[in-house]
Amino acid sequence: MNTQLAGLHYSRGNASRSYERRLALKNLSRFVRALTVVSVMVAVGDPMLARAAENPAPLDAITSSPPATVADPTASSPPPRLTKVAPPANLGDFVKDETALLKLGKALFWDMQLGSDGIQSCASCHFHAGADNRSKNQISPGLLATPKDTGFSPQLGGRPNYQLTGADFPLRKLSHPNCRVDAVVSAQCPAGPSTLLSDTNDLVSSQGVFSSVLIGTVPGQATENVQSIPDPDGFQIAGVNVRRVEPRNTPTVINAIFYKLQFWDGRAKEIFNGVNIQGAADTNAFVYRAPQPNTLTQVQIRLDNSALASLVTGPPLSVFEMSADGRTHAEIGSKFLGRAGGKLIDMRPLAKQLVHPQDSVLGDDSRSPKLGLKIRSYDALIKQSFKEEWWKSNKIIQVNPDGTHTILHQRAVAQLLPENQYELRQWNFSLFAGLAIQQYLSTLVSDQTPFDRYQAGDTSALSAQEVRGLTVFINTAANGGGNCNTCHTIPEFTMASVRRTAGVASTDSDDPLINRFANGMNANYGLRPAAEDPGAGNATTSRFKATGLRNIGLTAPYFHHGGMATLEEVVQFYNRGRDFSAGAGAAPLGLSDEKQADLVTFMRNGLTDPRVLHEQAPFDHPQLFIPNGHPGNQFGVTGSGNSNGTPTATDAMIEIPAVGQHGRVIPPLNFLE
Repeated sequence: MNTQLAGLHYSRGNASRSYERRLALKNLSRFVRALTVVSVMVAVGDPMLARAAENPAPLDAITSSPPATVADPTASSPPPRLTKVAPPANLGDFVKDETALLKLGKALFWDMQLGSDGIQSCASCHFHAGADNRSKNQISPGLLATPKDTGFSPQLGGRPNYQLTGADFPLRKLSHPNCRVDAVVSAQCPAGPSTLLSDTNDLVSSQGVFSSVLIGTVPGQATENVQSIPDPDGFQIAGVNVRRVEPRNTPTVINAIFYKLQFWDGRAKEIFNGVNIQGAADTNAFVYRAPQPNTLTQVQIRLDNSALASLVTGPPLSVFEMSADGRTHAEIGSKFLGRAGGKLIDMRPLAKQLVHPQDSVLGDDSRSPKLGLKIRSYDALIKQSFKEEWWKSNKIIQVNPDGTHTILHQRAVAQLLPENQYELRQWNFSLFAGLAIQQYLSTLVSDQTPFDRYQAGDTSALSAQEVRGLTVFINTAANGGGNCNTCHTIPEFTMASVRRTAGVASTDSDDPLINRFANGMNANYGLRPAAEDPGAGNATTSRFKATGLRNIGLTAPYFHHGGMATLEEVVQFYNRGRDFSAGAGAAPLGLSDEKQADLVTFMRNGLTDPRVLHEQAPFDHPQLFIPNGHPGNQFGVTGSGNSNGTPTATDAMIEIPAVGQHGRVIPPLNFLE
């Protein structure tokens, strides 16, 4: 990781080329197989089109043993192929041009102007295989614990801005990784229980914004007026604020379209209400619609299969991720879609970033070598994407001190509107951003892994060791396997998928069982004590979504606490029967070292889509600059000279170069590499 960051540090011009030259010899042998796969793809096209049969023989041979659970595939009932999730049934009520919507979504997702600081984008935590591979200033204390813990563990430097190393992992260290601390003498643990060497409730996640409160947004200005305030959660060094770190590890957004619910705790619901993450459960969530320019009405909307759109409404307002405290979506809309002197104030899409001229979505609109898109404003993209009734109105929405709304007649806009007044297109910004970014993320599907080719009938797609690993993955413990497929169900590799949870009680209801196993939520699986983070449960019953495993070889660190840096550590955790008060199915697996190695090899290689590895379309992207902690270490940082409130630390920025649809030859390094 450090080598990668050094190669990308600050340089705009030759960062990508110098980085690739320096790493080429070191990495070439590692990626020979992946490059071979790429060349095959170019020659034959989409391997899914070459599928010989719906239920090909190779997987039948593996699943011939009787399964112990209904989740396991069998020879007579192998897993289905990976299929798309249906778009919202009523999407056409809102959208008039899905191509423009896709452009809007990709631009918004990668745009640094979306954050209050003009730096943090959605992609700032999802730039590497849809996840985050930074390793400095990535530690968060036990902020979700009961009681809340804001202290940083001496085990990980004792303060923020610490540089993680491989020696820090796993965060919970045992003398015998295949044995629990309460293990009995057995063939797997001949010496009996492990000794606990070290442990912490700190976790590894993603850095976001500095602690601040919003003073106001300015139309067309990316950096908002904020006041820096003392960080309430300990993200300070000697009185200087550092960037805050989220209280859960960042999951990948690739293949996220397949989840019925979003976030680790499933709090972003599958029905999008146009306003927030709560879906139909929020009966007070309204947007405005103008059937005629002179008529403005408050309406409730519901779009199905749209948990991603619900999710999108969360991070832009999060004081950990992208926002100063007190910001609203309408205020973001005012920044992006403002007026002054009767004229629009243009905020050019991606105005601070280069867009590759061969970008698979935005290439035709690239201004390269100039920054941004040829499309002059987000206003234009929104008008191209959405029907007029959602953005065109002569009325003004005024938010009163008591939270009620008053509809005012439009006047000639000779100056900025007061801070409590919004045009329709500003007010509905959450609707536009949610549906647009969902449209983009729905294209990030990695269905061209070696496993997919193997399942399509290409028996050479997986090595002999990977086939053995697939066998371990599918078979239950009773059949000598790892029981992985029960929770990480093929082909999505998660039981929390839209397909797998079809017909389960709506997560938008008040049903107390909405977070149950049938909705892909696991209770007390023994990773950490429930009181440290209840997830979707409570302090005695923690519940977390079974995450997907495609491209898992690229998305370390693992689990909701980021406590493991390698797949070997993950497999050892399950093999020993997990930790703490693990629930049902937590008995030791008894996998031999060879079977563990086979399983790791299958997951690392067999589930990696070469297009993700090489950032080929649709996984190409614009340029991005991201903070990587601060100059100095956990003992001292350099102040930025900020005089507006509490001092803040100087950022150490790194460049993620723009990549076109053909990707890059040498892939970026993974976490801690």
